[in-house]
Amino acid sequence: MSKLQDLIKELCPDGVEFMRMDEVFEMRNGYTPSKANDRYWNNGTIPWFRMEDIRQNGRILSDSIQHITKEAVKGGRLFPANSFIIATTATIGEHALIIADSLANQQFTNLTIRKSLVEQILDKYLFYYLFIVGEWCKNNTNISGFASVDMSKFRKLEIPIPPIEVQNEIVRILDIFTSHAAELQANLQAELQARKEQYEYYRNKLFTFDENDEGVKWMKLGEIGTFVRGNGLQKKDFTEAGVGCIHYGQIYTYYGTSTDTTKSFVPYDLAQKLTKVKSGNLVIACTSENIEDVCKAVVWLGEEDIVTGGHACVFAHNEIPKYIAYIFQTEYFFQQKKKYARGAKVIDIKMSDLEKITIPVPPLSEQQRIVSILDKFESLVNDLTAGLPAEIAAVQEQYEYYRNKLLTFKRIS
Repeated sequence: MSKLQDLIKELCPDGVEFMRMDEVFEMRNGYTPSKANDRYWNNGTIPWFRMEDIRQNGRILSDSIQHITKEAVKGGRLFPANSFIIATTATIGEHALIIADSLANQQFTNLTIRKSLVEQILDKYLFYYLFIVGEWCKNNTNISGFASVDMSKFRKLEIPIPPIEVQNEIVRILDIFTSHAAELQANLQAELQARKEQYEYYRNKLFTFDENDEGVKWMKLGEIGTFVRGNGLQKKDFTEAGVGCIHYGQIYTYYGTSTDTTKSFVPYDLAQKLTKVKSGNLVIACTSENIEDVCKAVVWLGEEDIVTGGHACVFAHNEIPKYIAYIFQTEYFFQQKKKYARGAKVIDIKMSDLEKITIPVPPLSEQQRIVSILDKFESLVNDLTAGLPAEIAAVQEQYEYYRNKLLTFKRIS
């Protein structure tokens, strides 16, 4: 750190130059060649990146899961090696350095360093700074159906460009930080994964009933309770206080199996127009980007009624609430919901199809016994305030703090 401080003191004591994103980068949109045209996909050799590539292979990508042919490339122009892709819609802010000539789907915008700046700016410096840009993107979106980054503001966003020697030292430090943090997180993640697999094993086992088991009824969800579809509610409707609300996107990004508090609120007058959620009801995400998340459910256990909106539904019933929520997480339920999932880019399940899904319904005392066991497992595995997830989050938070501190500069006057 002292070497970096010495370099800053020597080379840029009064601050550094800031440049607009569109001054630093040439920007192009990704796209998806027609899936109906086999010539674009069969025996393809050109990497074509999706979010799955980042999730599976990290943020420095040399090859992709799927490939396209040269014939599929519009105008013959590829995203050049040592450029970047950043998600400007759907999973906003995720980015990667691509080190091979390639393309990406329309979720991504490609950022290529302008030729006049290649000698002045390190691609690895920009790679690290794009973490900050990614956070900015999440807070600067246009809402219309699915959120997307406000590209007009994105182009004008200014980023610091310190001297190349300073960039080099920042990259060296962050490479070390990243390696150490990644190693520690990998060890924690491995232990957490082992516990999750143990949890899933026992969860599936607890819900394994024989059709002849005494007291166990096999019932369709439509026989157990009633579904009501949500309506309205956009993120722009959120307020600091008011009536609690659960947005469908929060069900698979924020909440666990149950909650008695809400992350968000809406004004009282708007709440009158939205779908009500009573204590014990399940709020179910009926829409998602993947089959794993669709139908994820959270039980509302608060004393006051709250509301939910579109792309979600409310399930009211007389069973133990968390018993129903836990069964939504089982392999047994997953195999059934797959049959009713519709869509490609966006997965949706109708309430009329949810009503057809069959589940085992034991006596309430047995339901409570199962819930008590699974609550202990979930607390160990998923509670973000204690245990391994908290350790992993603390490592990540510390890493992000130092990374952002290293990348913060005074603007030259």
